Amino acid sequence: MQNKLQELTDKLYHEGLSKGKQEGEEILAEAKAQSEKIISEARAEADKIIAEAHRQAEEIQKKTASDIKMAANQSIAATKKDIENLIITKIAGEEVKEKLASADFIKEILQTICSKFDNEGPQDLSVILPESLQKDLEPYIRKELANTLGRNIDASFSKKISGGFQVGPKDGGYFISFTEATFTELISEYLRPATKKILFG
Repeated sequence: MQNKLQELTDKLYHEGLSKGKQEGEEILAEAKAQSEKIISEARAEADKIIAEAHRQAEEIQKKTASDIKMAANQSIAATKKDIENLIITKIAGEEVKEKLASADFIKEILQTICSKFDNEGPQDLSVILPESLQKDLEPYIRKELANTLGRNIDASFSKKISGGFQVGPKDGGYFISFTEATFTELISEYLRPATKKILFG
């Protein structure tokens, strides 16, 4: 009886031990699989984060390079424009200033322009001229030019005009400008392409 009880005890012990060992191995294998899965997922996530960081870094680098290139091109274009303007103003400005400060030149061009205002017969005109030329031009305009054209010409003189003149119908509400600034601008537009070619090829 004692032996049978011992055998039964040993059998239960061995079966429990074997079952416990088997369950332990299963738990251990599952834990290992879970651990490998977590590590694999973590690596995949880390790779994804690194790849995104690289992509963003490349995008920032490309955008920065593009911005720098655009800024450089704009700076070069602005510098070229400034150089053009300096040269054109120097060439055109001095020549125009000299001509439009000449009373004889203004008399000649003023007569040509005023004679073109013939809409529905002669019109009375209003002219604004440089104050610096009042002494030379006022008698000419009020008498000689008015008589030649057969119309009244109202002449006023302004400090705001350094050379040239503005002219228009006396009651027309508009003026045509032939001042130093407008002549310089007009001549500059003709000089600009040639100047650009000479300077920058």
